[in-house]
Amino acid sequence: MRTIVVGTRKSKLAMTQTNWVMDRLKEMEPKLTVELEKIVTKGDKILDVTLSKVGGKGLFVKEIESALLNGEIDLAVHSMKDLPAEMPDGLIIGAIPVREDVRDCLLSRDGSTLEELPSGSIVGTSSLRRQAQILAIRPDLRVEPIRGNIDTRVQKMNDGQFDAIILATAGLNRISWQEDIAEWISVKTMLPAVGQGALAIQCREDDRETRSLLAKINHEETARAVRAERAFLQAFHGGCHLPIAAYAQICEEQIQLKGLVGDPTGKKMIADSIIGKNEIKMGQELANRLIELGAGELLASVSV
Repeated sequence: MRTIVVGTRKSKLAMTQTNWVMDRLKEMEPKLTVELEKIVTKGDKILDVTLSKVGGKGLFVKEIESALLNGEIDLAVHSMKDLPAEMPDGLIIGAIPVREDVRDCLLSRDGSTLEELPSGSIVGTSSLRRQAQILAIRPDLRVEPIRGNIDTRVQKMNDGQFDAIILATAGLNRISWQEDIAEWISVKTMLPAVGQGALAIQCREDDRETRSLLAKINHEETARAVRAERAFLQAFHGGCHLPIAAYAQICEEQIQLKGLVGDPTGKKMIADSIIGKNEIKMGQELANRLIELGAGELLASVSV
């Protein structure tokens, strides 16, 4: 069996996620040789500008996807929420392992929850989706952009630049930082990003050997849910930096998909849900419903 080279970013979270995937692959194929290739992306270099102004979260994957297409690596591990709905020709998602916690969470300097934060408190997030939903709930708060890895963001909060920050619970769980969480925010309060809590393992479409290997760690229930969410996002022809949220849950054979498009000021939220079995059609249909309700015009007005 050949050596598999796995590409990832250098952050603590990316490395933790990638090592987890590598361990699962070795469990499935004990004789497999797996090597790690750390790749610096444009998103890792540009830290003084909000993601929405420099092209969105796709900045975290372009260099890694180029390495895949060039044959420098055989597979790549991404946070699914960072992977744009559109992928380059020749690449596919080879596996989506079982999903972690999908919720957002709040960390605050004094342990306050979102409801308890004093009026005028500064909340840090790099996400327009989170910004829209925070301000819809608490229009009296200030939301300011924050960039950097998890430890960098926590340090900025502790240094007094922010009163609180919003992060994905899954990331904190993976690096065992749960003790810092002041509040786990219900999906009823804040709908998560498309694919939040899931990993995307990307490979070349024509690499049958790697695809066969990745199939062994795919979790089909998670994959179905994420496909529905990504179909919803793709229908808007936008990147994952836009104020778009979606969450799908599987109940027996049925899928329940909730979708939301928000105004970054929090003044207008367009949301609906759908139940069905065909995840791709459902995602497209739900997006069309929201577009009929004005989501297209709302997104067109977003200043990026």
